[in-house]
Amino acid sequence: MNAFRRYSRTSCGSETGIKLLSELSNWLGSGRLIPVNDIAVDLGTANTLIYVKGEGIVLNEPSVVAVERGSRRILGIGLEAKRMLGRTPEGIEAIRPLKDGVIADVDVTEMMLRHFLKQVTSKRIFRIKPTVVVGVPSGITELERRAVRSSAMSAGSKNVFMVDEPMAAAIGVGLPVETPTGNMVIDIGGGTTDYVLYVDGAILASGCIPVGGDHVTNDIHLVTHLPLSKAEQVKKTEGDASGDPTKSEGVVTVADEGGFPDVELKRQIINDVIRMRFQETLELVRERLPDDGLVRVGKGVFLTGGSSQMVGLGELAQDVFGLPVYKPESPDVSGVHAYIKDPQYFTALGLIRYAQILEEERPNSSAWGKVSGFLRSLWPFGG
Repeated sequence: MNAFRRYSRTSCGSETGIKLLSELSNWLGSGRLIPVNDIAVDLGTANTLIYVKGEGIVLNEPSVVAVERGSRRILGIGLEAKRMLGRTPEGIEAIRPLKDGVIADVDVTEMMLRHFLKQVTSKRIFRIKPTVVVGVPSGITELERRAVRSSAMSAGSKNVFMVDEPMAAAIGVGLPVETPTGNMVIDIGGGTTDYVLYVDGAILASGCIPVGGDHVTNDIHLVTHLPLSKAEQVKKTEGDASGDPTKSEGVVTVADEGGFPDVELKRQIINDVIRMRFQETLELVRERLPDDGLVRVGKGVFLTGGSSQMVGLGELAQDVFGLPVYKPESPDVSGVHAYIKDPQYFTALGLIRYAQILEEERPNSSAWGKVSGFLRSLWPFGG
C-alpha cells in the first residue's frame, strides 16, 4: 500500500509538471513574450484582418460595431456586435462603419480600428511602437485617411502607412508593378469590387464599385425567397456565372431544416441571377477605364478576393473584357502561413509584403530583428 501511495504521488507530480510545462510552452508560443513590430491591417467592408509579422493572422472579425444611441458608447465590436445585427434592443445600434467602398462613419471606424489594434498589442509583455500598414478603400477622402491614421497612432503605432486595397492586391498577387507592361487587378470582396490598372508603376485608373458577393447572395434570396444563409450556400455550391447553357440544366434541391418539404429550384434561375449581377459589375469596371485602357493591359486581367472564386466568373470576365483572365496563386512570402495563400487574403498578403519592403528599407532595422529572432528560437512553439 505504501509503495502504491509513493507511486501515486510521483505519478501525479510528474503529470502536474508536464501540464505546467505544456501551459508554459503554450503561453510562450502564443507570442505574448515577443513585442509586435510590424502590423498589416486589411480594413474591409465585411471583415477586418490583422496580420502580425512572424505570427500570421491574429484577428479576423466582422467590421461591425454596436453603439449606444445618443452617447455613441461602444457596446460591442466585431463578432459580438455582429450577433446584435437585426435583433438589437431599443437604444442600441449595430452598424457597419464601412459601406459601399467608403467610410460611412468616420468616428465609429476610428474607434473600431483603435480597438482592434489595442486588442492585438495589449496582450504583449514587452511592447514597442509598431509600424502599421493599413489597406483602405481606393475611394476614401483625405479626411477619412486622417481618421485612419489618427486611430492607428492613438493605438500606439510608431508609423502608419496606407495602401489602396486594389494596389495591395496587385502586390499580393506578385505582379511587378513597375514594369512598362500594363496590369489590371480586380479585387471582388463581399461588399465591394475594387480595381486598379497601372502602367510603368503609375496608376492609370482605379476605383471602387459598391457591389460584391454579398449582393449576389441577396439577389438569390430575393428571387428564390431562401434564407440568406441558404442563398449563400446555394451560390457557392451550385451556382455558375459563366452563362454556359450546359451548366444550367436541371434543378437544385435545397433541404429544409425546419421539417418542411425540400425546395426545388431551377438551376437556370440561380445561374441567371448570379451572372447578371456579376456581369453588370464587370461592365461598370470596363466603362470606368480610359478609352485605351484595355489596349494597354499586357498579360491580362487578374481576379482576386473571396468572391473571385465564384465558379464560371473567369469565363464571364473574359467575355466582358476580351482578354485572358487569371485567378493567380499567391507567391511565397516569408513568414506567411499556408492558409493565408487564398485569394480572399491577397490584399492582406500585399500589405504584408509592403511592410516587409519597409522593413528592408528601414535604417538599422536588423537590430531588433536579431533580438526577436533569438527569442523566437528559444521558444519555437508557435507561428
